[in-house]
Amino acid sequence: MPLNQPLLPSMQYDVVIIGAGAAGLMCALTAGGRDRKVLVIDHANKIGKKILISGGGRCNYTNMYAEPANYLSSNPHFCKSALARFTQWDFQALVDKHQIPWHEKTLGQLFCNEQSSDIVTMLVAECAQAGIAIRLKTSLNHVQPDSEGFLLDTTLGDIRCSSLVVATGGLSFPTMGATGFGYQLAEQFGHQLVPRLPALVPFTMDKQWLAHFIELSGVSADVIASCNGQSFRENLLFTHRGLSGPAILQISSYWRPGNKVSINWLPGVAISDWLSDLKTTKPRAEIRSLLAERLTRRLATALCTFNELQTLTDSGRKPINQFSATELQRLADHLASWTVMPAGTEGYKKAEVTLGGVATDRISSKTFESQHQRGLYFIGEVLDVTGHLGGFNFQWAWASGHCAGLFV
Repeated sequence: MPLNQPLLPSMQYDVVIIGAGAAGLMCALTAGGRDRKVLVIDHANKIGKKILISGGGRCNYTNMYAEPANYLSSNPHFCKSALARFTQWDFQALVDKHQIPWHEKTLGQLFCNEQSSDIVTMLVAECAQAGIAIRLKTSLNHVQPDSEGFLLDTTLGDIRCSSLVVATGGLSFPTMGATGFGYQLAEQFGHQLVPRLPALVPFTMDKQWLAHFIELSGVSADVIASCNGQSFRENLLFTHRGLSGPAILQISSYWRPGNKVSINWLPGVAISDWLSDLKTTKPRAEIRSLLAERLTRRLATALCTFNELQTLTDSGRKPINQFSATELQRLADHLASWTVMPAGTEGYKKAEVTLGGVATDRISSKTFESQHQRGLYFIGEVLDVTGHLGGFNFQWAWASGHCAGLFV
């Protein structure tokens, strides 16, 4: 196991990687495959903590449809090179090499059949074969560049290296040890930071909204969520604090305070035509009963007894044959574009990833080396590249880690 690899007596390494997560381990095994002497350090007490908790414990390790359009960045072109040079199929080949059983879920998401630790075990085995040393519970106090590369002041003692890789991740999941150390290092060497925000994160709602919808906590529905020109069709989930589920997590990356989010409760349905047909075929049916055929009865009732729909539908009790053509159109519009104004988000403690990070304008998209400091590299989530939900952020970790590992 890499943890048992002895440290070099000289404490002089070709490469030191800060962070034993997805990007750091991929970079390590790639560099080790080039016979580079590599040390990975991490202040955490476990390897790949974020991998272990991902995908409900089964690790959504990549996506069949990963492409640059699935990523947010101030420079949308930056991710293209790495994603093209190390694709989802390259990582899948590694999974297959280690005979890890897997399956596809919705929208191209690839998961382990059994447990997330299979991916960590695979990465650890590859690192072991490459002779990589990994040290956990190791703090890095200071980095000093010198003529030979870098001098690192760590709790292991002084370590020297010619290449230093920052794979520290973002700010999400602080209870697992996430810190802003990578951002501090970037600023130390003159890099700008793109403002950071929690992303892929549930929304919180105000007290009035919660008072009405709190009883729906645990109820989900297939919807289209839209904000700032982006839309996602997936499940929405009511929670005791607001809204979650894949559709909400996805759109949260595009939402900013003060923005409204639009919800289409009947995706794939020509709502106006549907209502008009019902007026003919079920003229005496109450609107809440008709909606309950498409949604759950609880959700249909909650929608019909809130704000504009309460008045328009007489709390859902109004028979559909009593709606004028104008009223039916208003109802269709509400169901297709029901707006919510989130009070905020659940923050980094519930965010899957961090939006923003180290600006990419002074980072090579080919090697991931800093243009300010020779031998300094940034990979993974610490950079201003954020993927959609569904395995895309892991694919960015694998791709950026692999590509940097070819040059460190």
